Amino acid sequence: MTSTTARSKGALRPWAVCVWLLLWQGSSMALAAAYPHGQLLLASPLQVLARLGQLAFTAAFWRAVGASAAHILGGFALSCAAAVALAALSARFRLVEEVLRPLVAAVKAVPVVSFIILALVWLRSGALPLFISALMVFPTVYLNVLAGIASADRQLLEMARVFRVPFGRTVRGIYLPAVLPYFRSACSLGLGLCWKSGVAAEVIGLPAGTIGERLYTAKIYFLTPDLFAWTAVIVAVSVLFERVFLAAVDVLAGKAGQSWKS
Repeated sequence: MTSTTARSKGALRPWAVCVWLLLWQGSSMALAAAYPHGQLLLASPLQVLARLGQLAFTAAFWRAVGASAAHILGGFALSCAAAVALAALSARFRLVEEVLRPLVAAVKAVPVVSFIILALVWLRSGALPLFISALMVFPTVYLNVLAGIASADRQLLEMARVFRVPFGRTVRGIYLPAVLPYFRSACSLGLGLCWKSGVAAEVIGLPAGTIGERLYTAKIYFLTPDLFAWTAVIVAVSVLFERVFLAAVDVLAGKAGQSWKS
């Protein structure tokens, strides 16, 4: 059981990635041989890599990546701050948790495209990705932080109360170690979700100079290599920020454990 679990949680195997790349290349070549314009339907990995290399040497490419990252990660940061604050209030006051429960359920159930279309009525297209990213991430972070607070060791909390441990140290030494694993899990899910929903908002709202606008343009003009190249950029940037952010959370978790011991 342990070995199976470890294998399922392992990193991507290079040989498995190569298998899928070869299947992709073969499918592209088969379409190109079967149809006069088959590569418009499925660009090959080599074409995508070559196009990505061309895009990477343009200033417009980096401006688009920076603009999308600012909107989407800004929404993620705002959502995390709001979710942590409201989860703390919900843990302290049951009325707050009951008031927020319908909102969280609605955000979890309603398709993201519905929120995007509704938000376009009130927001300018430039603010749309930030709002949608924040909205979609909120339930995941809120519910996980709320569960983390509830999982705090009651005996330690009682001991802290009896010995009149300062509130700040109680938070750092008891609540923070309990919440951080839940928060880390929520961020791991939320960072991917915020990029998916944020780029979807860009594709519909079309704010100028963003990845979503480039995806829409590639679709309109059948620029299949561009479409795959920008998709690869989204995946790469999402994974990069996820690893950086989770590493920072791990460092914070280590410091939280040391602060209670000291």
